[in-house]
Amino acid sequence: MGLAKAVEYALNIGLDRIWQRISYLANCLRQELQKIDGVIIQDLGNNLCGIVTFTVNGIDSQLVKDYLWQNQINVSVGRAESTLLYMNKYNLNNVIRASVHYYNTEEEIIRFKDVLHHLR
Repeated sequence: MGLAKAVEYALNIGLDRIWQRISYLANCLRQELQKIDGVIIQDLGNNLCGIVTFTVNGIDSQLVKDYLWQNQINVSVGRAESTLLYMNKYNLNNVIRASVHYYNTEEEIIRFKDVLHHLR
């Protein structure tokens, strides 16, 4: 029943509107993260999704995740064994994965950037 309500809700909003909002917010997050020295956006391709992957020079991704978690920001760590070809190609052991959704706000993105900036 919950899934049916979620589908109904999404269809009422409109899948195109949801996708546009997610794309916009993910782009905003990428732009904000690029302003922080040592943060490297790892997303490639012409059609980027709402998952923003990045690394922080000199800081293990798990430590970044833990620091963000302590500041009420939830991200995950993508490990090499999950995407072995990509990680090997770009010589990565892990990345931080931040996911935006249509209900997130620009203010949350700025806060994300500010908190991460303090870690640097």
